[in-house]
Amino acid sequence: MAAYGIANVRITDPHRFPQYSAGVSHTVERYGGRYLARGGNAEVLEGDWEPHRLVILEFENMGRLREWYDSPEYAPLKRLRDEVAVTEFVVVEGL
Repeated sequence: MAAYGIANVRITDPHRFPQYSAGVSHTVERYGGRYLARGGNAEVLEGDWEPHRLVILEFENMGRLREWYDSPEYAPLKRLRDEVAVTEFVVVEGL
C-alpha cells in the first residue's frame, strides 16, 4: 500500500536552504520515492491553515518511507533542514 509524506516547510534561511533542496532529491529516489508536489502554489479552500512550501512524497509503502526518513543518507540533510527551516511533516498510508 502506497505511503505519502506531506511536509509544510517554512524556510528561515533562504541562503542555505538550497543546499538541503539539492541534496534531498537523491535520497528520496534512492529509497524508491518520488515527488508529487514540491513547493508549487498552494491555495487554502477551508480553515485557517497557512501553508508555506508544501511537499508531497510518495513511496511504495510505509516501510520504504521510514527507511528513507531514518536513513544515514538523509540524517545530515535532516539536521541541515532543521537549521534552515521549520518543518511540519506527517505520513499517511494510501488506499
